[in-house]
Amino acid sequence: MGFSDQEFYRIRKLPPYVFAVVNEMKARLRAAQLDVVDLGMGNPDGATPRPVVQKLVEAARDKRNHRYSVSRGIPNLRVEIVRRYQSRYGVSLDPDREAIVTIGAKDALAHLLFAVIGPGDVVVSPNPCYPIHQYGVVMAEGQACMVPMPDPAEFLNRLEDIFRKETVKPRMVLISFPHNPTTQCVDLEFFRAIIRLAAHHGTMVVHDFAYADICFDGYRAPSILEVEGAKEVAVEIYSLSKSFNMAGWRVGFCVGNAKMIAALARIKSYLDYGIFQPIQIAAIIALRECEEETRKICATYQKRRDVLVAGLNRAGWAVGPPRATMFVWAAIPEPYRPMGSLEFSKLLLEKALVAVSPGIGFGPMGEGYVRFALVENEHRIRQAVRGIRRFLRASKPTLAPQAVGPA
Repeated sequence: MGFSDQEFYRIRKLPPYVFAVVNEMKARLRAAQLDVVDLGMGNPDGATPRPVVQKLVEAARDKRNHRYSVSRGIPNLRVEIVRRYQSRYGVSLDPDREAIVTIGAKDALAHLLFAVIGPGDVVVSPNPCYPIHQYGVVMAEGQACMVPMPDPAEFLNRLEDIFRKETVKPRMVLISFPHNPTTQCVDLEFFRAIIRLAAHHGTMVVHDFAYADICFDGYRAPSILEVEGAKEVAVEIYSLSKSFNMAGWRVGFCVGNAKMIAALARIKSYLDYGIFQPIQIAAIIALRECEEETRKICATYQKRRDVLVAGLNRAGWAVGPPRATMFVWAAIPEPYRPMGSLEFSKLLLEKALVAVSPGIGFGPMGEGYVRFALVENEHRIRQAVRGIRRFLRASKPTLAPQAVGPA
């Protein structure tokens, strides 16, 4: 039997990507010249700040920047992320031992898991979750323990139960707040509880902080490293993707515990030569000069959130406004729940010409929900709402408008 008749070892562990079903259907509709409003993938539509682009162009013209870079990131960029943590969070970091540049947040997470997780190691994370949080563990030969998270307090209660009752203690707790897809937020006391548990049981903590700066209504997302003693057990992953509209640039960081950073650096030294150096130089400008741009980006998402949430509620779809992220996590209207989130997403695409992400794509606890990404302008979001309203009224005329308070 040839290899063409066999499944590859790691590939057979990964299920088909649920989102591909919606993407294929969306492509067919667009090929038929239908105008689909795509609120599915969380792919920022805004421009990268002009000073960042200008610095990239300038640096790219210098032939000295065309050579291999360094896998852990150029020193000045590591210094800049450390300065940001000091100024924003009051956290002191060593740029050489406690900070590393990564090729986006996914690179940081996937390769960190390869570096520190071994066969059978238990990694606890909330469900639903961003898919790499579960399948990064699977690819690293660990055991993904998915804990339901109706809310952060309940997740914490269940986590405490696991540490108290299970014979094999978790090797790692992997969390992400503000949370994708549910948009749930936490305060510093939540992180204190996580760090206390981890320190007591000798467990590592990884916090994916991708939506650090996309917060609304006066909410400020805390860094887990603000907790006293956090650097003894935890690292945090920060990305420029959402904060600076730099998703395609692939610049992220892992900061915190020196031993975990060193392990990630060792793995990366075998796998890559770092990011194209002009991109790293431009990223310094983003961190150093573009704070006001981040505020504008955040304000744009807040306006889109308000348009979408108000429009859905007027249409009879009860949805609360998230306090952070670039998403709205919406329970499927009651009459449609039996069909499941994938079939409902397909129906929404066919009847309303609006693409969303089915909740089941984020794990079993995501069933019953869909995720809207705020990646179209307000005009297009209003168009999406009109399509959804027509669809709901035509198919279920008994649905009535409901008012919903803050999430």
